[in-house]
Amino acid sequence: MSLERIPLEKFLENFSDTTELSSVALGAKIISVSDEFFAEAYHLLLVEPAPSMTGQFGPNGALYSGWETRRHNPSYDWCILQLGTSGTIVGFDVDTSNFNGNEAPQISIEILKASSSEVPRADDFKWKEVLPRVDLGPNSRHLFKIPALDSVNFVKLNMYPDGGIARFRVYGHVSPVYPSDISSAFDLAHVLCGGRVVYVSDQHFGVGSNLLLPGRGVNMGDGWETKRSRVKGHKDWVIIKLGTPGVLEQVEIDTAHFKGNYPESCEMGALFTENEVDWSTQKDEDMSWTPVLSRMKLGPHRQHYFQLENVDGRMYTHVKVTIHPDGGIKRVRIIGRRIAGNPHTDIPAESSSETSSRINIPSAVAKTVNVPVLPLTPEAFATFGQVIQAYRDHAAVPKGTKVTSANGGTATKFHKLSLLDANYPQGSGATSGISVYRCEPVKDISADGTVGLTALERHPFTNQAFLPMGHGGGEGVGDPGDGYLVVVAQNGADDRPDMQTLRAFRASTAQGIVYKTGVWHQPMTVLREGLDLACVETQIGDGSAADCEILELDKRSIVYRLKIY
Repeated sequence: MSLERIPLEKFLENFSDTTELSSVALGAKIISVSDEFFAEAYHLLLVEPAPSMTGQFGPNGALYSGWETRRHNPSYDWCILQLGTSGTIVGFDVDTSNFNGNEAPQISIEILKASSSEVPRADDFKWKEVLPRVDLGPNSRHLFKIPALDSVNFVKLNMYPDGGIARFRVYGHVSPVYPSDISSAFDLAHVLCGGRVVYVSDQHFGVGSNLLLPGRGVNMGDGWETKRSRVKGHKDWVIIKLGTPGVLEQVEIDTAHFKGNYPESCEMGALFTENEVDWSTQKDEDMSWTPVLSRMKLGPHRQHYFQLENVDGRMYTHVKVTIHPDGGIKRVRIIGRRIAGNPHTDIPAESSSETSSRINIPSAVAKTVNVPVLPLTPEAFATFGQVIQAYRDHAAVPKGTKVTSANGGTATKFHKLSLLDANYPQGSGATSGISVYRCEPVKDISADGTVGLTALERHPFTNQAFLPMGHGGGEGVGDPGDGYLVVVAQNGADDRPDMQTLRAFRASTAQGIVYKTGVWHQPMTVLREGLDLACVETQIGDGSAADCEILELDKRSIVYRLKIY
């Protein structure tokens, strides 16, 4: 088997589009080890680079962030690790940072495929050597590239005869796992589904591949963060290859732990291509990205959910997330559905390496459009109105919100989250007040978790606030059955709802909303239990269209259904 030592300066050229299969963030773990007297082997798998612990001592001697064994081993020491997921291996990074005079002089590497419930023995005859014994040096990283291997899930690191290694990283490509139900929506970009970052404009503080990891991480170190820009109009971006071609629905942009260094805004494009692309040489105009998310404001330290545009019936293979002007994002989740059959061959004949591949929809009496119901967030709702809520973590408050202590320090006040607006003609007799709506839960949710949208209304001369009465359940939505629906659309050129702008949100009982004047919206719809909502509004009160216009939707050509579950 051919083996190639890679200079450190050529790391990105050789490994930038791979996944670190051995990362603890992916679920990798140490199974067994011959010895770890001075420093435990679990350090090998940590995400962050090994810090210097010079001058620090424990009961057995000097402390190191790495794996260090006793001296004078007559044979060799070994460590067996289970990868976070099965995958094809293409290379290794053996890092002896901070070990100088006590580093491992030589190593070799073996691999094995076994059941995830097995615990392979060190002397198992099935171990296959993929990296023969090679020399290491002190306090340095050693990169090795090998021909791609068949999918494996266990790796054995041998060091001769003993010593210390700070980090051990196994690079490769995930053997993807998809939901068995072809109709199920899932994260097409998730690392365990084969998603991978193939290009990043900058990753000064945090690498782009972190965006696709499971969970929400532990600190800023396991997200993607770019350096500060000093040029007006600057932007950074990351290109993600989906684990499988699919039809996109929504995106989650998570800025967890990025409190003062989150991006001001983001946007997203998508394309379809079967070709391998050298992204370092491609220009935007060459690739013709289809815009699927218009530029949207972001906030600190929380999850943002956005419905995507230009995705109906289209198949994509790549997405490009652009941030303005710079900053950090923790995770990106691209929710969609994969294509039945072989996604690499079952592509309509008219498609090519253009922006997308459209899936033909059979004609019918009425087309059904399922509208995803997303958790309500201030940024996604901003063009339709305001979200009224408090925040436990003040670092997560939208920028520009005034926050002060109140009631002698026993309360926190979030000032003027919305202002009252009324533009009735003079002499109309309209007055402002507070009403209460006692709402019964919706009863016609179908087995597939959808409910029909039959009507929209608007208030031409006033905004309108709804505030749940009772105790809230937290800042976001817990159980999907709790809370109420908020369905909105902008007014179109024909003075009717522009259904291309139709958006649906799920508000928790800790969130109130304010519809902007003239915004079309569904009448209040409570999900699981009856709920009282206080309504702050201005009305004439005579039942005229000046107070409220109601429009029954024409269901002869298009039927809209809200996808609640």
